[in-house]
Amino acid sequence: MSDGYSVVVDTSLCTACRGCQVACKQWNELPGTKTKNMGGHQNPQDFSADTWKLVRFSEGKNGDSKPFWYFFSDSCRHCLTPGCMAVVENDEIVQDEKTGAVVYTPATKKLDYKATRDGCPYDIPRKNEKTGVLLKCTLCNDRIKGGQIPACVKACPTGALQFGERDKILAMVKQRVTELKKTFPKAQALNPDDVRLIIIVKDDPTKYWKNIAGK
Repeated sequence: MSDGYSVVVDTSLCTACRGCQVACKQWNELPGTKTKNMGGHQNPQDFSADTWKLVRFSEGKNGDSKPFWYFFSDSCRHCLTPGCMAVVENDEIVQDEKTGAVVYTPATKKLDYKATRDGCPYDIPRKNEKTGVLLKCTLCNDRIKGGQIPACVKACPTGALQFGERDKILAMVKQRVTELKKTFPKAQALNPDDVRLIIIVKDDPTKYWKNIAGK
């Protein structure tokens, strides 16, 4: 497999506009999700068969009682060695040789859903209860093969999402973290050697979401 492509999610540039979330819905023709006010900004509360991209929100107080409010664009990490593929028997889940995208096929309805979901350290896969098919972000593999960038990246107005060849993205991530550490000593990139969707945070990752860095 070639090095393929990667995406950066730079939380220091994200404004939580949810443009990425909407773009994912539009490109993949996913229906809206019925939600309700839970007393916070998180909406919807989690992934579903109809929601593959989600802006997660977290708020709280540090040890010095200063409040924090963090958010990030969450979706499948497209792991280089996907744990969800451990239960694959044939081609129910495929890893594109050119792009590196981990793509679920309609044949995933034959897989053990719990085992597939448990195999993902980021708890990404979801099941369409009507068809039985497992669904998640495709990295817009169809767009990439057509010479376009992922819909979420194209929609991002601040440059918080960046897409490109993996080696160039890794170099960009390294440089960005070095810059951020000057102001935010805890800045880091999460699992850059293991995933294609690389999230850069300014603070303790667990303040963003308990499972942001995987199980």
